[in-house]
Order: sequence, then structure tokens, then C-alpha cells
Amino acid sequence: MDSPMASGTSQAWAALGADASLLDRVSYGGPSGGLPARLPVMELARATVAACSLAAAELASVRTGSPVPRVRVDDEAVATAFLSDRLMRVDGRAWSTFSPLSRFWRAADGWVRTHANYPHHRARLLAALGVPGSADEEAVDAVDAVDAVAQAIAGLTAREVEETVYAAGGLAVAARGPEDWARSEQGILTAGQPLLTTARIDNAPERMLGGAALPCAGLRVLDLTRVLAGPVATRTLALLGADVLRIDAPQLPESQEAHNDTGMGKRSTTLDLGEDTDRRLFEELLDTADVVVTGYRPGALERLGLTPEALAERRPGLVIAQLSAWGRYGPWHRRRGFDSLVQVATGIAALEGSPDAPGTLPAQALDHGTGYLLAAGVLRALTEQHRTGGTRLVRVALTQTAHWLVHDLAPAPGEDQGFDAEHRLTETDSPMGRLRHVLPPVSYDGSPTNWARPSGRWGTDAPAWNGA
Repeated sequence: MDSPMASGTSQAWAALGADASLLDRVSYGGPSGGLPARLPVMELARATVAACSLAAAELASVRTGSPVPRVRVDDEAVATAFLSDRLMRVDGRAWSTFSPLSRFWRAADGWVRTHANYPHHRARLLAALGVPGSADEEAVDAVDAVDAVAQAIAGLTAREVEETVYAAGGLAVAARGPEDWARSEQGILTAGQPLLTTARIDNAPERMLGGAALPCAGLRVLDLTRVLAGPVATRTLALLGADVLRIDAPQLPESQEAHNDTGMGKRSTTLDLGEDTDRRLFEELLDTADVVVTGYRPGALERLGLTPEALAERRPGLVIAQLSAWGRYGPWHRRRGFDSLVQVATGIAALEGSPDAPGTLPAQALDHGTGYLLAAGVLRALTEQHRTGGTRLVRVALTQTAHWLVHDLAPAPGEDQGFDAEHRLTETDSPMGRLRHVLPPVSYDGSPTNWARPSGRWGTDAPAWNGA
């Protein structure tokens, strides 16, 4: 029978279709007071890191021909890693993770939350609400947009704000209670989904990985993801030895501050896949890729011919990993989304709040947890490919992780004392300056303890594999 601390790990490991007997390789320890919440956030964090660590250990065993190494999950390391975006410093400077227009607002009948960290999202939010301003945050502040947005939202119901802003291409979600979400079409469909899905989509031959000290050594990963879950997953694959090349569209801005945190171990370039020359470069990269990880809303990459079926035909034997906010089903499946908005929609904000206002989780735990699940899915797919072949497809969604948190996880007993994030931080020089960053929580006997390289400047690397 599972111990209370192992139950979440057992659920995640079962969702990955893995051998339950390997769970005996996992042990737990360390202070657990770093993620205080009403919901079992620490259990989610612990379980996702444990499943990812065990999947890494299993693949390491495949590469070395040795028994599966033991996994030790340290709660202090896990909690600190889930706060990595908040703890990152560059020459002592912190990063403000949310812009002034990304927040809760009181509507005529309740609350709504917006996300406007990117300039194009800010511009669409302002336009939808009829507020003068621009995509530039300094200009936004100059016209007192915060007050103007507050006034505009106060005159509308929360659902009216949600529909108006989404229709304009922006991001706003009405706060719902867990019962409201459970009764909605999207909530009903989400409840019927597993935590994650894995599938074999063709009969590509077995992948003979060969011996290596690190489970992902020699593997090439195309990283088509953005803040935050996808980059956490690919940051983990980079830790484990993969050559990870992140590709962004040059016309879509990215936060260097976010990349400081999630770009560890990777390189980053820009390619316009709608332009012939850049598309040819991408196809050349795809020719020798082993893994493709995507994190755009459903439909965004498919219109460029990057469906799983097309990728499998183009490069049989790939592992294809797909992340979405709302899932690939239901009326919300093409909507943009972020952790903070999923918390509001699914009732998490209501459960963590008070009668006076919604609340938040102590970290962007849906993002981080889903990122580790996605990495675990890739690692397990590589193990299964080695055994039986096939192009493999892994899919996760923030809403499915949210459902797991609210309905299926139970808090594990533990001492909430002695947590000290400083134990799990280190510093390194980088092109941006002196980085203070969190050490990786994924750990097994013989695992790397840090990334081989720090984050670089976003979008400035050549569109080529290491050594190519």
C-alpha cells in the first residue's frame, strides 16, 4: 500500500504507463514548508518532481545497462524550484513577474483576472475595453490605464469582460467557483480526461540509444514553447544532457527575465516558419531532431503543417510532446491561457481566497508541475521507444493538472519547519550578468547537480545544433 507521501507520485507514475514496482526506488525527505496553501500544492510539486526524477533514472538505466538508480526527493529543493521565477536575480535585481495590468479586477457581479505581460496582449486588452494607450507599458502607465481599466471592468459583468477581451485576442477570465467550473462544458470534459495522455502513433523501429552517462546525452530537442510550463520541461531535458534549441518567431516578443530562469542549459534562436528561408532551416533541424516540444495553443502550429501526423511522416521515430492551457477539446480548446487564468477559471482562486477576494497559489504551481509531468512523459516515451519503437505523442494541459490538484491529491503529512530557499540557490556568470538561480530538483543517484551552461540572451544563438 502507498504511503501518504507516495500517493501523488503513484498517480502520476500510473498516468505515465510505467512499471509500478519502480516506485520503491523513490524516497522523500527535507523541510516541506515552502508552498503553504489550502490545496495540496506541496504534494503536487513533490509528486511531479518525483515522477520526473524516476523517469530520468529509468532512462539512465536503459543507457547504462545498470539497475534503476535510487531517487531522493527533497521537499526543500522541490519547493524552491517551484519558486524559481520569483527567486531569479541578475546582478542582485529581481524580476517583477506580473505587469500592472495582469491582476484581479472587480466587475459588476464578481471578479475577473487579466493577463497582459506581453505588449500585444496589453494592446488587445486596452482596445477591447476602449481604453486609450499603447502596447508600451510606460505609455500605458502614462495615461493612467490601470484606473481606466478598473472603471471599464466595473461597468461590465465578469463574463462580459471575459468574452469581450477574448474576442479581441486578449486574455481575461471570469472568476468561477469549483462548482461553476464543474458544471461548464469545458469543466465536464476536463474531468473526463486523464492527468496526461501518451500514445504510439506509428510503427517506427526501435531507437537504439546507446551507452551514455546522462539519460538524454546525444539527443536533440526542438523547443517550441513559451512561458512557463513548456520551458520548465525543456530546461529539465537540458539538465539531463539533451541539446535543446528553443525556437521563437521573431515577431513575437519574449521576456529576457523569463528566459533567464527557464533558459538554463539551452540555446535560443528565432525563425519565421512562414518565411521560405527560415522554414528550410527549421526543416533541416527537424531532419536530425529526436524530440519536438510544443506549447502554443491548439491550431497555432497546426496551420503551419506541424501536426503530430505530419511530424511523424517527416521524421519517423520522433517524440512529440504537446502542452496546452485548456486541453485539445471543448469550446475553450483554441483559447490562449496561462497558469494564473486557469487558477481563476477552475475555482482554485476561489478556494484559495476569502469572501472578499479571490486568492492565488503560492507559486505558479500548475505551470511548474505540468512542466515536470511533460518532461517525465518525454523521458518515458524515450524509454518505450528503446524497447518497442514507434513515434510517440505525449499531451498535457494545465486544466488537467488543476483538476488533479483540486479533486485527486491529498495533502501528505510533513513538518512545515526549517524551509530555507538559500540552501538551493547558486550563482554563475552569464551574458546578462551575475545570475542567482535555483538548483534543479530532479535528482537520482549519479544525476547532474546543475546545468552545463547558464541562460543566454534570448533569440541570439545560431539556428543549428551544437557542433553542427
